[in-house]
Amino acid sequence: MTTLKVNGADRTVDAPGDTPLLWVLRDELNLTGTKYGCGMGLCGACTVHVNGAAVRACQTPLATVAGKRITTIEGLGSPQTLHIVQKAWQEEDVPQCGYCQSGQIMSAAALLGSTRNPSDHDIDAAMAGNICRCGTYDRIRRAIHRAAAALRKETTA
Repeated sequence: MTTLKVNGADRTVDAPGDTPLLWVLRDELNLTGTKYGCGMGLCGACTVHVNGAAVRACQTPLATVAGKRITTIEGLGSPQTLHIVQKAWQEEDVPQCGYCQSGQIMSAAALLGSTRNPSDHDIDAAMAGNICRCGTYDRIRRAIHRAAAALRKETTA
């Protein structure tokens, strides 16, 4: 048995330590917002936060995250209280097919957690591991800049 802190709640799962976190989240905890993309950590669709850092859940063994804070897209915000990145995503009309969006948003939120005023270079570097087959990269960059500006405004208010 492994105890995880997922989206602020302690959750106990009975799975081998080498089970990818992605499958624990989706199959054991029914948190299906985190998507399976490539299974090799290359596309970013499975991105979650572990202690605030963006990680690929498909390549993260369960045993390595025991006792750590895990945040999925479901824990980032809610329909009633969107996270600032989710709000910017809507305002910039980022999604097309939507499949990659949870991973994109989680990577963007991790970036803004450490860099409040990212440059285009910072954004490109942080988002390089997230693939969008629809090609909404310009809108993604605009949304991240919008969210960063909103965060700076909140900080000075």
